[in-house]
Amino acid sequence: MAALDSFDALRRLAAAVVALGRIKLELLALGWQEEKAHIALLLLVATLGSLLTGFALLALAITITVSLWDTPYRMLALVITTALLGLGALVSIWRMVTLLRMPSPLLAVNIHELRRDETALRGGEPR
Repeated sequence: MAALDSFDALRRLAAAVVALGRIKLELLALGWQEEKAHIALLLLVATLGSLLTGFALLALAITITVSLWDTPYRMLALVITTALLGLGALVSIWRMVTLLRMPSPLLAVNIHELRRDETALRGGEPR
């Protein structure tokens, strides 16, 4: 009977250790959520910087076009610079939307496994 009580106490201790580990991982996941918000802010600033760089490129394209205005290549300069800048903008937007739609399963599998371990050590049926 004493061995059974020791085994139950050991099992409860193991369950408590697993529960503590799960709590720590959940706190880590919450910290990661805050870090994602920080990264989103950095992305916003980078986007603003990219937008301003795009305006500078647009001004350069206008400068080139104006300098070629008296030549037969002015329309070609306008078309090429417009196409390149537009294509770059579309690719950037498409890539950003793709990245933002990707789920972030950070530690989700680990937390689920720790919950299963905790339940099994407490004597319940693992889910």
